[in-house]
Amino acid sequence: MIMRTKHWFLFLLAAAVLLALFLALRPAAVQVSVSEIQAGYFAETIADEGRTRLRDTYTISAPIDGYLHRVELEPGDAVQAGQALLTLEPAPTPALDARSLEQAREQFSAAKARLLAAEASFDSSEQERRYAEQEYQRHQGLQQQGVISATQLERLRHEWQRAQAAERVARAAIDVARYEVENARALLAITDGSRSGDERVLQVLAPVSGLVLQRHRCCEGVIMAGVPVLTLGDLHQLEVQVDLLSADAVRVRPGMTVYLERWGGDSTLQGLVRRIEPAGFTRVSALGVDEQRVPVLVSIESNPELWQQLGEGYRVEARFVLWQGDEVLSLPTSALFREQQNSQQSWAVFVAKNGKAELRFVEIGRRSGLVTQLETGLKAGELVITHPPASLQPGDRIQYSRSR
Repeated sequence: MIMRTKHWFLFLLAAAVLLALFLALRPAAVQVSVSEIQAGYFAETIADEGRTRLRDTYTISAPIDGYLHRVELEPGDAVQAGQALLTLEPAPTPALDARSLEQAREQFSAAKARLLAAEASFDSSEQERRYAEQEYQRHQGLQQQGVISATQLERLRHEWQRAQAAERVARAAIDVARYEVENARALLAITDGSRSGDERVLQVLAPVSGLVLQRHRCCEGVIMAGVPVLTLGDLHQLEVQVDLLSADAVRVRPGMTVYLERWGGDSTLQGLVRRIEPAGFTRVSALGVDEQRVPVLVSIESNPELWQQLGEGYRVEARFVLWQGDEVLSLPTSALFREQQNSQQSWAVFVAKNGKAELRFVEIGRRSGLVTQLETGLKAGELVITHPPASLQPGDRIQYSRSR
């Protein structure tokens, strides 16, 4: 009896040692994180960074060369259509140096002398015209009496007409001389640079109501025609421009829903795709890679009171909804990997079941960033391993923690 008990004790001791060795030498459970397959709302989206812009802006420029008065308006000031924005007047006259001033004085004196000569010439022409007229009238009576011939009377009439023409020329010469005197007097009056003082200033009016976006010129001074001074715009026409990759832009259609996020406000704004530009451009990414980008314009449909702090050129993040559905099975994209199945590569996942990793082949649909649509292979409620280690094999023991 004692020997039998001893045999049983040795047997149990050996079994305990073998069990301890098995547990000590057995591979440890792999630590993984899992996520539950769920059925719910799913949307395929494209996200990219954008910036706000105005559909229409108005650059106010100087219409003519002139002297610009100081611009009192500042960026952010409201203006009404028809409001005076700029005031222009003739440019200041240039100053004369000593030599030019002396020449102007001499020209003024010469002009006055020519005026005196013209007046004297006019007096002489007037006297000759009167004398020719009297001679013609006196000989006209003699011709009627037959004392002189008609030829002599015709010659006297011709001389009278010539005297009249000479008088008109002399009168015109007086006018020319007076204009020269006035011109010389005006030139002589300019001894230093000064503004003309002309009250006939030109005011440039606002074409639309809105805000001053930029002030390119504030101080008064001479300005050339075409130089921009102010830029106006209406913030109610604010929209968002997103430069999408050309491969993404071809999937976008006008009227698609867009969510505008991370713009600085508390709420997510909703917008609609208004236009996809037909021409793209090349942009060099931060990694030095050439990217083909296409401008996509998005109109903001949310209540303006929610985004009244937005201005032109502000940064936003836009999420374009390409497709959406309810009660759609989805799983984390990080759980997917490629695996050989029937001599071809297929999508697969590891499922956490009974403390072990089980390999499953799945069929997927649309992708949306970190989440992918699941078509077949799994059911709602099952747990899939996210970011599975490369060393994980089917049947390996696992210890997991949930994540989503």
